[in-house]
Amino acid sequence: MSEPLRFLLNGERVDVAGLPPQTTLLEFLRDERRLTGTKEGCAEGDCGACTVVIAERAGARVAWKPVNACIRLLPSLDGKAVFTVESLKSPRGELHPVQQALVECHASQCGFCTPGFAMSLFGLYKTATAPSRAAVDDALSGNLCRCTGYRPIVDAAQRMYTLPSPTGWRAAGTTFAVDDDIGAHLATMERTEPLDYAHAGARWSAPRTVAELEALFAARPVARIVAGMTDVALWVTKQHRILDDIIYVGDVTELTSIRETEDGLDIGAAVSLTDAVSALNNTYPELEEVWQRFASVPIRNSATLCGNIANGSPIGDSMPALIALRAAVVLRSRDGGPRSVALDAFYPAFRKTALRQGEFVASVRIPRRETGLALRAYKISKRYDQDISAVFACFAITIHNGSVRAARIGCGGVAATPARAIATERALQGAPWNAETAERAASVLSGEFTPIDDMRASAQYRRTVLGNLLRRCFHETAGSSRAPLRVESLAASVVG
Repeated sequence: MSEPLRFLLNGERVDVAGLPPQTTLLEFLRDERRLTGTKEGCAEGDCGACTVVIAERAGARVAWKPVNACIRLLPSLDGKAVFTVESLKSPRGELHPVQQALVECHASQCGFCTPGFAMSLFGLYKTATAPSRAAVDDALSGNLCRCTGYRPIVDAAQRMYTLPSPTGWRAAGTTFAVDDDIGAHLATMERTEPLDYAHAGARWSAPRTVAELEALFAARPVARIVAGMTDVALWVTKQHRILDDIIYVGDVTELTSIRETEDGLDIGAAVSLTDAVSALNNTYPELEEVWQRFASVPIRNSATLCGNIANGSPIGDSMPALIALRAAVVLRSRDGGPRSVALDAFYPAFRKTALRQGEFVASVRIPRRETGLALRAYKISKRYDQDISAVFACFAITIHNGSVRAARIGCGGVAATPARAIATERALQGAPWNAETAERAASVLSGEFTPIDDMRASAQYRRTVLGNLLRRCFHETAGSSRAPLRVESLAASVVG
């Protein structure tokens, strides 16, 4: 028997039944609850007008996460709390510091985008006490404004921390102090059995264990497995596809964890990009900028690293970096034990993977860092934020006594699949790490792939850029360049 969904909406418990499982949170808020402060701009997670903040239990604490309501399917909110812009003011009508700061800094003009900006700022307010300008920019990277300009909005992000704190903040309509009691209220909604929600022949199942997931997928092999839904939701909002059978892995405990082992990191299939890249940055800090440019904060809070891997797009940003790091995907099914496949062998053709019938991606494993590793990754796109790569290249070069002991190069945007530059690796192997070797290898890399011309770049541009990126990697790692790793570091050095 189908169970209703249950979650907190602006502090009030709601039970939902009678809606298709593929209903988006945005549709529910606007059409069912008439909470029209949350806007629809793009319906694909690019503009930020639909930003809301989700609160969920994370062990003993509560995690606050801005997300895009337009590409978040409603059943994934079961057991969580959702806050929209309507909740920010107090029951007495007093403005939240986020709202007051936007008013005082004249940070709104037409107002269409303002609720989304307010909720992104609210998410920042709940998770940071003195964010840097770079952190503010990152928090707002998923919000677009066409008329006000971003300077007063950034001013508001700094101003909000100077205003009186909302002690015992209560969302409009709530009877409890949200900051103090939200965890306890969420605990009352925890289920003892897996959620199984159905409507008009469509079904959403949320197993709790890997064994339950294996059994469900074996029984329903045509079901669509989802985690963050940032890609699958576009099938609904843009292609108007009907998803009759969905298995959600976000409640599978084993898949929501990051385990550090003697061999490296094991990142579960339901771990968000936010948490995954935080763990990776601890070991591979050189990748921080490309992870930041992967997507906006709301997207990273929903999307998963393993979802990007399973998607198999030739322009996905995670795969080239992980290929260079010698990552492997762990696949599971009811009919066989865990199977590990090297990521560079996971994509036999365009949008094809090595998954067998009944298998699903359980985790991705990234080995420990090697001694002497020189690591660089570069994303080339028309915009710095929120853009698809024209070329992505990651170079992992292990240097010992001045020579290249090992080289791994992952590339995106230059072939039908995320690809490893094997010929270039061979040109580097055992050679001295000097300008002559780099120049020879760059020539090889420029001719290793046969990219296409498209709206993002020409084939010739891509080939030229690949070679130049290897040259840049050499200059940065051989000590012959003072080029900083991060763009904002470069900006600071120019201003200074």
